Amino acid sequence: MTAIAPSLENYTLTVTQEIQVRASLAATFAALLEEMGPQNQNGEGQPMPMILEPWPGGRWFRDLGNSNGHFWGNVQAIKRPTLLEITGPLFASSPFISNVQYRLSEKDGGTLISFHHTGFGILEDHHRQGVSKGWGSLLDRIRKHAEALGSATGKLLQ
Repeated sequence: MTAIAPSLENYTLTVTQEIQVRASLAATFAALLEEMGPQNQNGEGQPMPMILEPWPGGRWFRDLGNSNGHFWGNVQAIKRPTLLEITGPLFASSPFISNVQYRLSEKDGGTLISFHHTGFGILEDHHRQGVSKGWGSLLDRIRKHAEALGSATGKLLQ
């Protein structure tokens, strides 16, 4: 019997998204940390609070209490307010490693978030199918949160 090895594409994942935010870099970065941390939600929009330790080597994980939880990754790089980079298995419970980058830059009177997720390994089909939608939902929540922060402080950019 001859086995056919899957192609390299079966082991890789690449997601790239951008979103324009009508808020300052500082407000957008603060919203990013909140939405990835204590304000995080699952794919159904239900609360899924996470802990994000925003320093190099800091952990990103879901704390379920009593020393239970799910490790998602470590902060590989952070440069406030323009970069957050995380490396780890993220949502996968399989041999899979990811690099996630949020790059923020001033653009058109607001902030542009450039998001990149690259991964390699074995990824279950339901994760592969939902990953773009999930990241898009998180980016939209970050945008709304940042714009609300800017509005609440009277600094919403026109």
